[in-house]
Amino acid sequence: MYENEPDVKKVIDTAKGVEGLVRQMGVHAAGVIMSSETITDHVPVWVRHTDGVTITQWDYPQCESLGLLKMDFLGLRNLTIMDDAVKMVKANKGVELDLLSLPLDDPKTYELLCRGDTLGVFQFDGGPMRSLLRLMKPDNFEDISAVSAVYRPGPMGMNSHTNYALRKNGQQEITPIHPELEEPLKEVLGLTHGLIVYQEQVQKAAQIIAGYSLGEADILRRVMGKKKADELAKNFVLFQAGAKKNNFSDEAIKALWDVLVPFAGYAFNKAHSSAYGLVTYWTAYLKANYPAEYMAALLTSVKDDKDKSAVYLNECRRMGIKVLPPNVNESVANFAAQGDDVILFGLTAVRNVGTNVVDSIIRSRKAKGKYATFPDFLDKVEAVVCNKRTVESLIKAGAFDEMGHTRKGLVAHHEPMIDNVVQVKRKEAEGQFDLFGGMGDGDDASSEPGFGLDVEFSDIEWDKSYLLAQEREMLGLYVSDHPLFGIEHVLSDKSDAAISQLTGGEHADGAVVTIGGIISGLQRKMTKQGNAWAIATVEDLAGSIECMFFPATYQLVSTQLVEDTVVFVKGRLDKREDIPRLVAMELQVPDLSSAGTNAPVTITIPTVELTPPMVSRLGEILSHHRGNSEVRIKLQGARKTTVLRLDRHRVQPDPALFGDLKVLLGPSCLAG
Repeated sequence: MYENEPDVKKVIDTAKGVEGLVRQMGVHAAGVIMSSETITDHVPVWVRHTDGVTITQWDYPQCESLGLLKMDFLGLRNLTIMDDAVKMVKANKGVELDLLSLPLDDPKTYELLCRGDTLGVFQFDGGPMRSLLRLMKPDNFEDISAVSAVYRPGPMGMNSHTNYALRKNGQQEITPIHPELEEPLKEVLGLTHGLIVYQEQVQKAAQIIAGYSLGEADILRRVMGKKKADELAKNFVLFQAGAKKNNFSDEAIKALWDVLVPFAGYAFNKAHSSAYGLVTYWTAYLKANYPAEYMAALLTSVKDDKDKSAVYLNECRRMGIKVLPPNVNESVANFAAQGDDVILFGLTAVRNVGTNVVDSIIRSRKAKGKYATFPDFLDKVEAVVCNKRTVESLIKAGAFDEMGHTRKGLVAHHEPMIDNVVQVKRKEAEGQFDLFGGMGDGDDASSEPGFGLDVEFSDIEWDKSYLLAQEREMLGLYVSDHPLFGIEHVLSDKSDAAISQLTGGEHADGAVVTIGGIISGLQRKMTKQGNAWAIATVEDLAGSIECMFFPATYQLVSTQLVEDTVVFVKGRLDKREDIPRLVAMELQVPDLSSAGTNAPVTITIPTVELTPPMVSRLGEILSHHRGNSEVRIKLQGARKTTVLRLDRHRVQPDPALFGDLKVLLGPSCLAG
């Protein structure tokens, strides 16, 4: 065709002309090319017209081949969290912390790590990581650095993370790679219990065993990382020759090579791992020693992510920290700690309340004193705050609760009051009217601002479910209370997992699970064929997930899909999109009238955590909370789950029991 068809020939010739050319410009988000001389003496550059940034026209491997240095400067949200926490400690406790001067042997920090109480701790936030920490029981900084290096797909595929934990605690024998290598590599592998964890160990082993220079060892590490068969074969010949010169046998050489090659491609640089480990230690230190301040900073960092906010809010409750709704007399812009065990919601977290409004509320409070009543608030604040939607949002969020007014009463009367105060403030600004004018004479003239209204607010409050629904709409979360409080044991008994475990990556795509929670959002839809279906947002105490009820399932359960209803959904986890979803297969609405003290309590324990000290402590907790409810232990193994019924233990299911269990076993122990 090429020879006989002119059009085909033209297309192919044109394609050959553009083949291999750069298709588009790509720019690394944080990569910086450094040169000791003028950069244009070495590489061509271009200036991006949108922001004036100078960018090399060659990619970084080409730049590095010319002797230029490429470094990545990556932003880390946790650095901001720590900075906010340190400032809050100073404001709340009067203590000035210097992170660089913190002791690396703080007992409280290691106790927290050993408990796996690391939700919100840098790199140690996930459920499987917390389980590994409980197994490993780190007691020094080297352990923190190592766990970051071994808890990655490569080392985990070789079970290095579990082997490290077991060897550290004397539960697994430390066997050398080969008997001949035990003594020569003793210093290299001693701190990591006979396991290769870092890139530097690969290089050092090559130096000791095969006589490589440091530069040659680094080249070998790079070759191993690329995993190109021909290059590996060439380098093995050199490695073998060097090792034989040092009198090592073929068996020992091959054994070491077989360990080094697969590991070198995914090994962490120790400096990298230690630097990240230091950030991990600092965040753990702050959580262990200044929990309210650290959790307040953490909540501020995720205030725009309602699912993460729910997880950390639930963690605060587990830690005994009260998170209170916003308060116009106490709150600042962001979350803030008060004393040892209270966190106040920030005013900027309230829907429809902008930064300018928050700044004005705080400014007026500082200048004129705290707001005694709702009318006093309207009197003292600037006109920018007196917006009906803004004030209504603050009311529904609970920002005026301490004044003694009911939210229902304030919502009923705030609009006419705002109309009057806006008119008064406008006239006052024009110099036509005194804000306190027309109030009459005598003592009564100073008792309340004169808006031309003598309002008596109703003492009747909304019912709990409506009040919480309004609060959640304004804050994105249930704060002052939660519809699921008191029925946690019902949820744990009938569900396989907490929602945070599904969204946090602890279950594989396609896994069939049952979750329990409350329907917090519902969208009913139609397919192109005219079939009804729905998306229900189901929320538990630590997260939320969208459940897809496609037509066949929807037909069976449509009448049960009602907002604010507690449900159990069995479905298939779909992780093909960025956000995991559950494709619903079944829906059940439980009879909560049976959610009393006799409902069974199910406790989930990974089998790797089942140690004699833990079992002993669990027995103490169950004995301390005696009652009438049956106890079931769900042992989760790698391949199967076993449920045991403890006939000799019956408990009283209440928050005190749940709190003790979560301290011992982690937040997910009651999640199914």
